[in-house]
Amino acid sequence: MKNNNPIEIAHNTYFIGVFDPDIRTFDIIMKTSNGSSYNAYLMKTSEGVVIVDTVKLEFQAEFFEKIEQLCSYDEIKYVICHHLEPDHAGAIPELINRAPQAKVMISPQATGMLKAITQKDNIDFETVWTNKSLNMGDKTIKFLTTPYLHWPETMSSYIEEDKLLFSGDVFGSHYYDKRLFDDLVGDFFYSFKYYYDHIMRPFKSYALNAIKLYDKFEINTIATLHGPILRDNPKKYIDYYRTWSQDDYKSISHGKKILSIFYLTSYKNTKDMAESIFEGAESVEGIIANVYDLASLEEQNMINILEESDGILIGTPTINSDAPKPVWDLLSCMMFLEKRGKMGGAFGSYGWSGEAVDMIIHRLKSLNFRVPPMENQKIKLIPTKKELQNCYEYGVEFAEILNGKMIEMTMN
Repeated sequence: MKNNNPIEIAHNTYFIGVFDPDIRTFDIIMKTSNGSSYNAYLMKTSEGVVIVDTVKLEFQAEFFEKIEQLCSYDEIKYVICHHLEPDHAGAIPELINRAPQAKVMISPQATGMLKAITQKDNIDFETVWTNKSLNMGDKTIKFLTTPYLHWPETMSSYIEEDKLLFSGDVFGSHYYDKRLFDDLVGDFFYSFKYYYDHIMRPFKSYALNAIKLYDKFEINTIATLHGPILRDNPKKYIDYYRTWSQDDYKSISHGKKILSIFYLTSYKNTKDMAESIFEGAESVEGIIANVYDLASLEEQNMINILEESDGILIGTPTINSDAPKPVWDLLSCMMFLEKRGKMGGAFGSYGWSGEAVDMIIHRLKSLNFRVPPMENQKIKLIPTKKELQNCYEYGVEFAEILNGKMIEMTMN
């Protein structure tokens, strides 16, 4: 028989979320071999009940069953929504129907999303941000603006009396264990790091901004929206994020710009181009250039290299009017990265049509890479000495622009 009882995580604060042990893929990009959870909470205060987030729509019956074990719907005064992704907001419409007197607390960016989810224009809601608080008698809720972790409207909140942080998706993990607390469940560190790499890594500057806010508080417990609740030295989880989100590679590069040149080759022609471009780029003072054969790179290595790179160049042949799959695999890794400020370009040899280079340029622009308006290096078949010299000069110019040479940039 399934245990559907609420679990107390702090004084008069309860876990009313649900477990999803059977999910194996989350948001398309993540594997969840251990299942996951949709965490939601209920706080009893001297001035009424507060619901903190909800659950995925198909699990809402279990969610409401837990609420009913703790209170009546007319006791609910507020609903705090830290994140309006469907796995956390699925039960909001029905919750508002059952507790129409409850005011919904959201970030300013969430206003349109809340109306879209509920299909109502007359919702009683209030927008909140850092330095705003809600006093509920024996519990004081301080709101914290933490956008882009990992959607624009995300926020966090802190319960002063319990030293409890409701973090939203931050510090979460897709890991199912009904024992719930980090000191009771199995080893979930792999899931914790995997979650950061696939969800939070692209927003590491925002993670560091959020950590600056969290550092102002003494935190005994972190109540996340996925995975175990963190109560065994929660600071260590914040420090993991702090370390992972810092640009440690800057100290390794000694202030120089890192240019990574990736290539895929069928008959050595694109490789020859890559090597000439590398030689040109490497000749520029202040640049560290590296060349990588995409045929021998695994995805995690791609991500690590892309992360440390200030600029990237992608060399590709054109096969059947397209770039080969390893090139697109490289580009798909961009979803895991923070791309602001990175510079990109493409080059390659072709036999007939040569569309691949233009395709890659277009994709880089759509990913918001800075693409300098340089003449694309597209060479038919075997490059001549003159064409390889052009590649060398292209490498020099790209590196100079990467290093600060003023030129009009294009991103669209």
